[in-house]
Amino acid sequence: MAKISTAQQERVFAALDSFQIEVPSWGFANTGTRFGKFIQPAAATSIEEKFADAGEVNRLTGVAPTIALHVLWDLPKGVSDVPEIKRLEEKYGVKSGSINPNLFQGQGYKFGAMANPDPEIRECAVQHLLESVELAKALGSRDISIWDADGSNYPGTQSIRRRIEWTGEALEKTHAALAPNQRMLVEYKPFEPAFYHTDIADWGMALALAHRAGPQAKVLVDTGHHYAGQNIEQIVAWLLHLDALGGFHFNDRKYADDDLTIGSIDPYQVFRIFHELLSDPRGAADVAFMIDQSHNLKGKLEAAVQTVVTAQEIYARAALVDRDLLSGLQDKCDLVAAEEHFRGCFWTDVRPIAQEWRRSKGLAADPLTELRVSGYVEETAKVRAARNAGSVASYA
Repeated sequence: MAKISTAQQERVFAALDSFQIEVPSWGFANTGTRFGKFIQPAAATSIEEKFADAGEVNRLTGVAPTIALHVLWDLPKGVSDVPEIKRLEEKYGVKSGSINPNLFQGQGYKFGAMANPDPEIRECAVQHLLESVELAKALGSRDISIWDADGSNYPGTQSIRRRIEWTGEALEKTHAALAPNQRMLVEYKPFEPAFYHTDIADWGMALALAHRAGPQAKVLVDTGHHYAGQNIEQIVAWLLHLDALGGFHFNDRKYADDDLTIGSIDPYQVFRIFHELLSDPRGAADVAFMIDQSHNLKGKLEAAVQTVVTAQEIYARAALVDRDLLSGLQDKCDLVAAEEHFRGCFWTDVRPIAQEWRRSKGLAADPLTELRVSGYVEETAKVRAARNAGSVASYA
């Protein structure tokens, strides 16, 4: 294994200094598949417990200072919930991050939300989006992250073109309500829950809708929302080139949107994505890194810490790349040398240098081990077990 040079170490430390990643509130609660769910005694049962868990992740890693909030699950009273959220921010040392509207759970959304053929339901969806913008303003949150579950299951049952127009109208109205410092992130997904056509099925559709909505709209890339074998880093490169990349929902998948821990299936893909971000001359400072995972089998806290640490380590590997050297090799079409440098950085064990960085910040060298010996999970399980045992299958 090649020794890490002084220049590489400096690049890694600089990259880790700027690295932050957001944890999702729903990742700490009991969640399930469409077949059921497995209850965890230590899972969060309230918004305060979600903040407590997010605070513990940030205490251990130092790089997860915000928690993504889901409007229906976390803020059911709307703006009236803001004072309590502010109290929790102060108490647990994490801030509200992206605000996530719910356009998929209401019974009225059976045939769609923004693109429902019923104009009253479309208006209901727009009002929910506008309320989400106001919530974000009250909480000081920059990003409103929109995932649209709309689509259809059978050919001929819906007008694809009319639904494009309806979706565009809803996003335009939402964009018009944004404060100057806010952004609207448009997510895409090729299928599920719709299995014939999804209204925002790929990055091109998301980009076109973002452009129509306005300059504060960007594309959100969920690494699980792609067909098997799709070149996600090429999508990232295009969106960076067009100044249209707003952020990521990081997870991994083997077959579809499996919500697996980042890098558990294909860490090389995550490395390639981070390489594109670090190669952009404008840097990745304005791109939001967010986790979107919900684990049924892994412990909630352990999975969150494992994810954050893994993301840090892969980001550090990408920072090892000497981009001037690589550019020269690419220009000479020295394919073997270019690839060897690139994959050599990927194969480098950066755990020692990541631990050194953490120690320099007064953090535990190994956050996952620190979590296990701290007793936090065991103590929270004692407090929450009874409530979890009596819970029902919901995402709340």
